[in-house]
Amino acid sequence: MTALADPDDTTRSYKLRRGRMGTTGRAALENLQDRFALPAGEGALDLPALSGGAPVVLEIGFGMGASTLAMAEADPGTHVLATDVHTPGVARLLQGVDERGLTNVHVHEGDGRMLLHRRIRPGSLAGVRVYFPDPWRKPRHHKRRLVDAGFAALVADRLAPGGLLHLATDWEPYAEQMTAVLAAEPGLVLEPGGLGSRPAWRPVTGFEARGLALGHRVTDLFARCPR
Repeated sequence: MTALADPDDTTRSYKLRRGRMGTTGRAALENLQDRFALPAGEGALDLPALSGGAPVVLEIGFGMGASTLAMAEADPGTHVLATDVHTPGVARLLQGVDERGLTNVHVHEGDGRMLLHRRIRPGSLAGVRVYFPDPWRKPRHHKRRLVDAGFAALVADRLAPGGLLHLATDWEPYAEQMTAVLAAEPGLVLEPGGLGSRPAWRPVTGFEARGLALGHRVTDLFARCPR
């Protein structure tokens, strides 16, 4: 594994959201994790074995998993590693993967940045998706934002040549920061146009719908690892 600095796990980029789960959610966690969760352990994941040789995309922060399911179902040739810290969302995604009979999704409950650093080999991912991360709006909280210089360098190291980082946010100051961070990372090349609108193949997420209802502008950004 690369010698990039270990992320500071004392400054979290997320808030732990507590939520009540019914019997269905608890059953999903108890009965489906053996089939759809990432293998436990501390070592690097064997992604070709996990995905059957398919290209692998890591999604950090999937919420309740609706858009993850839609994208995985629409693109069965891509294997998705979906990670989130929200236990009810993990249960919901596990249930959805099972109900739809998907074989191209693995689910991880935990810190996505730590997963990326500690268990993903350099040059092994076809893509990384981060949709609507917490913008941490107050200036004193900006240090908690996920997308910073360290994150960009880590993603650049983990992407295969030609791999794509796709970000989306409905908070314009964060979009501006994301753009500056990506432009400054030598291992990534911003796609032409910089700030863009949602591509048709990305479903509207729950967080996005709330932002749109408030009149927020949604920005999608794409940066590619040079070939």
